[in-house]
Amino acid sequence: MLKQNFDQLNTMLAKLATDDGFRDRMQHDPVRALDTLGIKLDPAKVPAARRLPSKDAAAADHAALASKQIGENGMVLFMLSGVSVSRLAS
Repeated sequence: MLKQNFDQLNTMLAKLATDDGFRDRMQHDPVRALDTLGIKLDPAKVPAARRLPSKDAAAADHAALASKQIGENGMVLFMLSGVSVSRLAS
């Protein structure tokens, strides 16, 4: 995983775990919310029905991501528990 992608995913998970405003924007307009983090998302790939991971699940994924070594970054999506996280990162 490129460092920029790693940093973006790290920031997104931190915000999903703690920032109610970001969570609200992700729920209602994920393309725009992710754009604020420099993540480009094709609007056609956003499902009409969306459900965010809980704050606790996002915090656990954030902690798991933070604990991984640089050499393991390519496997990080397989190590995270949130299905929606892997969809957002692809």
